Formats: sequence, structure tokens, C-alpha cells
Amino acid sequence: MSVELKFSRSNRIYRPSEALEGKIVVKTHSSISHYGIRLTVKGSVNLQVRGGSAGVVESFYGAIKPIPIVNRTIEVKPSGKIGSGTSEIPFSLNLRQRDENLERFYETFHGTDISIQYLATVDISRGYLHKSLSATTEFIVESDKADLLQRPLSPEMVIFYITQDTQRHPLLPEIKSGGFRVTGKISTQCSLSGPINGELTVEASAVPIQTIDLQLFRVESILLGDKIVTETSLVQTTQASDAGFIADGDVCRNLTLPIYVILPRLLTCPTTLAGPFSIEFKVAIVISFQSELSKLHKKSDPKTPRLWLAMETLPLELVRTK
Repeated sequence: MSVELKFSRSNRIYRPSEALEGKIVVKTHSSISHYGIRLTVKGSVNLQVRGGSAGVVESFYGAIKPIPIVNRTIEVKPSGKIGSGTSEIPFSLNLRQRDENLERFYETFHGTDISIQYLATVDISRGYLHKSLSATTEFIVESDKADLLQRPLSPEMVIFYITQDTQRHPLLPEIKSGGFRVTGKISTQCSLSGPINGELTVEASAVPIQTIDLQLFRVESILLGDKIVTETSLVQTTQASDAGFIADGDVCRNLTLPIYVILPRLLTCPTTLAGPFSIEFKVAIVISFQSELSKLHKKSDPKTPRLWLAMETLPLELVRTK
């Protein structure tokens, strides 16, 4: 005996102005009686402050009261019987109602300290003598088309250059004295349905370059009393060049390398600046030079500058477009 929720859309993506539709699939070897089939939809912003966050008193660690977005229950079917075999019971529930007075709908997001999640739960009540049947499935919410950015994204890109003089942390003596220069341009306003675009060129480097990576970071901030607790975490790393794939074990000089990074689906969302919390993003171009020291620290913290690394970090605004 089992129950399952199947949404009308295989990608499970819905907009707040739309109805959540699908079927409740019940499989049973014999007919069963029930006291009603109900569908509940809940959406909330879940906030959490982790131990070790700068300036946070220990008593504040842990979960903070969630911010409700939607909480609605409908009766799909009144008391009755479900026949043996496989039964499919259709359902439809409007996500947003005109008299809704809760928080606005934020897009689905799974972060380190902030999680925006929408869940649909079906409950088949069978009375005190039998265990109720239930199933919960997550669905994904994206912004309404009416709320999407009307104007096209700016095609302008931010120009950057990375040298030994732009670094704020110590470098290996041979890297510092020998010098290097990497230039390029990158888009700092991107559509969630498109890539991060740009290009870079290694103009000069006395020390051979091992890799050039593009790192995407999320910056999650939570208002805690009169303080703002901010946590920066790595979302993904994309390798722009690898010595293993380029002749002579080094990146070619004065060769333009394209930047093309696809954004991960649930780990990103539109840049959000709300009262109790904010979700922002930034991108870092990280150059790793060939060094014996780097071989000893292969699993180092990506947020911590190292003697054999040079980097440039830029803010990244993510938007949902039509």
C-alpha cells in the first residue's frame, strides 16, 4: 500500500499565479476506507545561524523562526473508499489567493544558512485503527512572468586585470618578483537561464600557470537582532584552463580564453534583498601557479588566499528574465 504525488509538470516548476496541479496515485492490494484525502501546500524561508559566524553570541546559534510564504489545505476527496489496484485522484490548488497577506513568493533556493522551500503533502486519513497514508514532494517556484525584468540585460562587461600588485595577500617570492598580468572582461549581471560570459588573456607570467578557475560564491546574510550575520560559501568551480590539456604544461600567452559558465538550478536564485535576509552572489577568477607547495594543500579552503594563488572577485547580480 503506497501513495505518491505526481505533478502535471515533469520539471515541477510553477509560478505563484498558477495552480498547482497533478494526481495522487494510490496503490493498494485491496479496497480501503478513508475519512478524507487532503492536500497541504507549505512554503517558507528557513533561516539558520551556524556556530563560528563572526560576532554571534553562542545563545543565538541554531534555527530562527521561519518566514511563512504560503500555508493552505484543501480537501481533494471526502470520506469514502479507494478500490484495489492503482487509483489516480486529480488535484488542483491555487498557490496565490487575492486575500493573501503573508510574505511575497520568493524563488526556490537551497543555500547554507538560507533555504526557500515549497512542499506539497497529501494525507489520507484512515481513523484511529489504521495508520494514515501520506507523501510529501517538493515543487519549485519561479517568479511570475509579470514580475520579470522587462528591459534586456546590459551587454556591457566589467574589465578586470590581475597582477602581483592587485593582490592583498602575500605571494610566493618567485611569483611576486617575476610578475604576471592577466586581463579580461566578464558580465556581472546575468540571467538565471543564461551563462556567465566573458573572456580572459594571460599576457605575461614568469612562473608557469597550473589552472585558471572561475568560482561562484553565494553570500547569505541574516538580520539577527541589531546585527547582520553573513556567510559566504562556494557554489561551484569551473575550470577555464588546465595544464593537462595545454601544450608545454602552461597556459599560452596572449591567447584569449572564453568564459562560459552555466548556473546551477537550485543553488542559485535572483539576487534577493529582503528585510530579514538577503541572498547575493559573486564570482572570482582564481589563478593557480605551479608550485611544490600547492601540491601539499590540494584541499584548501577556496575562500582563503594562498601563496600560490592570485584572484579577482567581482559582485554578480542574478536576475530572472522572460
